[in-house]
Amino acid sequence: MKKKPTGERRVARRRAFHALALSTIFAAGGVAEARAQNQPAHTLTGNIRTHSKFQSKHLAAARDVIVYLPPGYDSERRRRYPVFYMHDGQNLFDGATSFIPGQEWRVDETAERLIRARQIEPVIVVGIYNAGSQRVDEYTPVRDERHKAGGRADAYGRMIVEELKPFIDAQYRTLRGASDTALGGSSLGGLVSLHLGLRHPNVFGKLAVVSPSVWWAERAILSEVAALRKKPALRVWVDTGTDESEEAAPDARRLRDALVAEGWREGLDLKYFEAEGAKHNEAAWAERVEPILRFLFPPKKQ
Repeated sequence: MKKKPTGERRVARRRAFHALALSTIFAAGGVAEARAQNQPAHTLTGNIRTHSKFQSKHLAAARDVIVYLPPGYDSERRRRYPVFYMHDGQNLFDGATSFIPGQEWRVDETAERLIRARQIEPVIVVGIYNAGSQRVDEYTPVRDERHKAGGRADAYGRMIVEELKPFIDAQYRTLRGASDTALGGSSLGGLVSLHLGLRHPNVFGKLAVVSPSVWWAERAILSEVAALRKKPALRVWVDTGTDESEEAAPDARRLRDALVAEGWREGLDLKYFEAEGAKHNEAAWAERVEPILRFLFPPKKQ
């Protein structure tokens, strides 16, 4: 029979997981150099457009934006489409650009299949590349003094709301209302998705909060949810893997419970899911893209 870890051991394990998560993020530059020497094959599927070096007045770093267009976009000229904005855009569609070479979310393959089968509403997916070493600061709502980083999420949100979304709405035939606009990401990307959704419910009406880093800054996101004066009209997906870290699933449950306490209802505007045996990586998140798309973009009744 396994002995349960002591309190000291639990703290040590939690700190080790947080340190590993942050060191993995900051190692992105080295991975990029290695990839340049041994370029994996591209894995893009469908109608893909790229906008290079999108510059914001709110953030120092320019970043690429990659756009997936649904089947029929070029032929159905009068049709407009909902939009799903997703963080860590280099990991969504292409194994050649993903953080771990060859491991991507397969959002393009999954969306293409579900749309062609009429199992979800045709949707435009906008992948926003992260800014490498600035990812931690941009994806976190407040500074974490223990890690000496964070707190630029609102500036990142202004880039999306004030600059990128108007650009996408001008370039493509979009449905512009909040009920047709989703935001999502994993890890710190899940954290920033929830924060920005709560800050801008008039812009984003659907959220994919995947394996969120609830632990950031002593679980400040739970206080943010509890401080809501009024429940916004948000449809929220929250998930975690059971093999991510010792605290990941309990933290995700705390977040689910905080949302329920503010009025969200499981099975209606909240979906909570635990992926048995799933780890904290792109391969695990790729397995959840289909249920996420089905929840956020169910086919409209004819």
